[in-house]
Amino acid sequence: MKARVTVTLKNGVLDPQGQAIEGALDGLGFTGIGTVRQGKVFDIELDDCNKDTALSLLNDMCKKLLANTVIEDYRVDIIG
Repeated sequence: MKARVTVTLKNGVLDPQGQAIEGALDGLGFTGIGTVRQGKVFDIELDDCNKDTALSLLNDMCKKLLANTVIEDYRVDIIG
């Protein structure tokens, strides 16, 4: 089973890397850009397990390692 975990900063948390990207896009002539927020994506392949078990494992992984839940949100998607 394959899954994708997307981790992003919570709204209201300062995102200096996103601001730098926003400034760089403007400097390259890309106009009409609102706000840029950066994040991270993890593609994880799990050995044989059902969807409920996979979601439980992935949520545990996020809470313990992949996301800092104080300042970050995460989303888990089963993709195959």
